[in-house]
Amino acid sequence: MYRSRLLTPGPVELHPKAQEALSRPQLHHRSDAAKKIFLQARAGLEKAFQTQGQVLILTGSGTAAMDALVLNLFQPGQRVLVPVQGNFSERWARIAHEAGLEVVRLDLDWGMVVRPEHLENLSGQFDGFLLTHSESSTGALNDVQTLAQTFKARCPEGLVVVDAITSLLVSEFELENWGLDAAACGSQKGLMCPPGLAYAALSPRALQCLKPRSFYLNLGAELKVQSSGESAWTPAINLVAATAAVLEELLPRLPQHTALKKQQNDILYTTGDQLGLTTVPEVKSPATTCFYLPEGLKYTQVKDAFAARGATIIGGQGQLRGKVFRVSLMGYSDIYDAYAVARMMRDALSFD
Repeated sequence: MYRSRLLTPGPVELHPKAQEALSRPQLHHRSDAAKKIFLQARAGLEKAFQTQGQVLILTGSGTAAMDALVLNLFQPGQRVLVPVQGNFSERWARIAHEAGLEVVRLDLDWGMVVRPEHLENLSGQFDGFLLTHSESSTGALNDVQTLAQTFKARCPEGLVVVDAITSLLVSEFELENWGLDAAACGSQKGLMCPPGLAYAALSPRALQCLKPRSFYLNLGAELKVQSSGESAWTPAINLVAATAAVLEELLPRLPQHTALKKQQNDILYTTGDQLGLTTVPEVKSPATTCFYLPEGLKYTQVKDAFAARGATIIGGQGQLRGKVFRVSLMGYSDIYDAYAVARMMRDALSFD
């Protein structure tokens, strides 16, 4: 018998504070108690994003926040630069296209990171730069701070909008100090809560650029009510309570927590190296490992080997489907969990 382990880059193992919050009686979302929790969650999120602007809580997945930022910050026909080097950066391009923007793709091999020199030969001005910080489909981490500086040297009026869905609370992140204007995140990743909430962070500059063109994802409407602890539509208030509880516990020791996530990931990558596995990312994100499948093995064999030991892992997406597997300790875990999972990798991949 093995205990169940969720080793995917979202959803993740829940934080005990989230589980405790979710076990409480149902709140009415317009009650004074709910408003207090909502404001507490928003204040914690502003600290997590390191912003002097606003963080809006939406009911939906992290993709809802991405969609909301595009629909509220850009108008049809505006020109945006979208580097594509994985499944989630591809999602930025699709969202922008659906929103009627002129999308200029910068296609890179999946697993690579975007570098300042990739921006050198571009022509014309851009109204926006849509970036993925942690591309969890490949395990790659982009230096969004340097990329934002490079972009704004060329397009000072352009907005830099970042997918921070698997980087917030997992690696260092600062909105304004890094030259970023807006960012998206979701509850089921580094926050260690269940899926269901999206967070849209807006810098003071981005707040001045809002031109909403969505009904449900109208950030202007949300701004008017969220400052008083409510939302425009019925929120997943239980998840808001879980968000507030986890942030209260996590924020005072955030540097130690992000250092732990990196150390855990390093242990798994070291084990992979010792097993002769080939890593996918050029620069590793602490959110997840990503390895090419050993020669001669199918993903189903690897998945089943982990499942036989109580663990759920995940395979590749898009053009990496059937070619890679990913193991993540982004959820609630400690350093000894990393050593246990490293041993599990050795056992699971011993097919002799």
